[in-house]
Amino acid sequence: MTKTGKASAALLLGLTLATGAGAQETELDEAVLIELNAVKSNEGSCTLTFLALNGHQSPIDKVIYETVLFDASGQVDRLTLFDFGALPPGRPRVRQFTLQGLACDAVGKVLINGAHTCEAPDLAATACEADLILDTRTKIEVIG
Repeated sequence: MTKTGKASAALLLGLTLATGAGAQETELDEAVLIELNAVKSNEGSCTLTFLALNGHQSPIDKVIYETVLFDASGQVDRLTLFDFGALPPGRPRVRQFTLQGLACDAVGKVLINGAHTCEAPDLAATACEADLILDTRTKIEVIG
């Protein structure tokens, strides 16, 4: 099940960051938060900056999300893989992805299509996508 919404994700992130080790007591328990935090136009490319937070009690050693980028008119521009690497429990991580040949204002929507890779030996096989919380602080919609 996917949860969305700026208010709930921001509240969860705030609670998790404020409580540190007590993160397991918030609604982020047993979920992963992916927030599109910023976009930056570069000459001939666009950099997407994500904040990721693992709400599980065990680490995720490696997670790669299959991601679909839609243009402003809703058509698929490209399908790509975003490697978020290791996500320790309860500790925020920032990841950046630069997309060559794409202007930021041409991106209308980002779809997290699912986990291509999820290496988390101490967690369930669905740990990277079950109860995935998606959010954005940009004008670009993030869905999953």
